[in-house]
Amino acid sequence: MPSSAQSTTISPLTTFLILCCFTLAFFPSLFISILWSPYNYVFPPLAAPRGPSSVECKPPYVCTAPTVNMAWFQKTLSLPPRSRGSYLVTNDIVSALPEISSYKTGLLNLFVQHTSCALSLNENWDEDVRADMSDALDRIVPEDKGGRKGLYRHDAEGSDDMPAHVKSALVGASVTIPITGGRLATGTWQGIWYLEFRDARHSRKVVATIQGEKM
Repeated sequence: MPSSAQSTTISPLTTFLILCCFTLAFFPSLFISILWSPYNYVFPPLAAPRGPSSVECKPPYVCTAPTVNMAWFQKTLSLPPRSRGSYLVTNDIVSALPEISSYKTGLLNLFVQHTSCALSLNENWDEDVRADMSDALDRIVPEDKGGRKGLYRHDAEGSDDMPAHVKSALVGASVTIPITGGRLATGTWQGIWYLEFRDARHSRKVVATIQGEKM
């Protein structure tokens, strides 16, 4: 009698579908690339822009920024001894920091390590502005002299000591100045001020910190 077993031949379409399933399961990225290849052929992706400072892009579309020469520098400076008053010290700072010229772009931070003086940015031309500033601060924070005993608790170092601390807190102990093309990017009429609030002459230390991209 003839065998009743039926043929188990797999059709080409079934074989193709099985291969597609295996490809999708084990090589999903290859499947996606094949699936999108007709579209990429008709509409090719745009090439990455080229230029001296452009971002570099490599397949598969991973972009990295160009490497820059970033650096830190720190130095402690001594300001000339001064008694009470406001002083323009831009030239002193620049002369003590020739390293500024080696920075293309960056920031200079100046921090005074004392509690009875201050640093500020202000008028660099008319010296009357500095005299007026000192007088104004004396009016805002007067000394405890004469008949106003008891205005301040802290007077161990003299009547000018506590007012000096208050003025220092009001004005601030630091300034930050941008550096552009190896020079301080201050405005035309801006200068670095050192404000001394004690009557006696004091020598002050300033920590200068530079951070930026070098030439």
